[in-house]
Amino acid sequence: MMKRGVHGKAGKKVLIEEYLSGREISIHAFCDGEHATLFPAAKDHKRIFDGDKGPNTGGMGTIVPVSAVNNRDKKEIEQKIIIPTLSALKKRGYPFVGILYPGIMITKDGPKVIEFNARFGDPEAQSYMRILETDLLDILLASVRGKLKDVNVHWNNNYACCVVCASDGYPGNYISGKTISGLDKISNKDIVLFHAGTKIQDSHILTNGGRVFGITATGRTLNQALSKAYGATKIISFPGMFFRKDIGK
Repeated sequence: MMKRGVHGKAGKKVLIEEYLSGREISIHAFCDGEHATLFPAAKDHKRIFDGDKGPNTGGMGTIVPVSAVNNRDKKEIEQKIIIPTLSALKKRGYPFVGILYPGIMITKDGPKVIEFNARFGDPEAQSYMRILETDLLDILLASVRGKLKDVNVHWNNNYACCVVCASDGYPGNYISGKTISGLDKISNKDIVLFHAGTKIQDSHILTNGGRVFGITATGRTLNQALSKAYGATKIISFPGMFFRKDIGK
């Protein structure tokens, strides 16, 4: 990377960071510049193959909530990571308003930050939207107006999952333009599809990207949600459709 200069000027320096070992989770928080309201913890599956093997992707599936993350963990993340970050940004004259999304590693020494994002996670958001009861617009407006504390953000008690269906070859080279069938055969209201890499052509829905769509499902237990989502993969298909079979396992 340095000898060939593949990253240009950015490749002239190396930053050595602490290696973090533990359980990786996604934490999101609505923020109004001073206050934060945390989402339930989510788990993203970034590798392309089962067993977390192969190259990283944009995300092959998620589950929410993560039962292994307890209220004590969330409180520590809020008090040691989220709130200090918001306070520091406000002191610098750049109060942060929006979705703060740190990737967190739960280590033997407690939660530590892998990276920060200023947006919803994808595909975490697809699972989150299935269990959010409070109107999203009300929350976002309260965040913008600095009145987040006035909104009681409510999540239902279901589990939600997202199984991403991708084109064969992703995250490398893949072929688009394949016809997707079975979309009209999903009748279970607990199953909702979020389109990502699709297009309409001659009244047909075709693939048009690496990650084609996310199949989300909800259930009273995680296994119920996963069973519904994976059941839908037997109904909806396109040539070369690929998905991980161990989301949430």
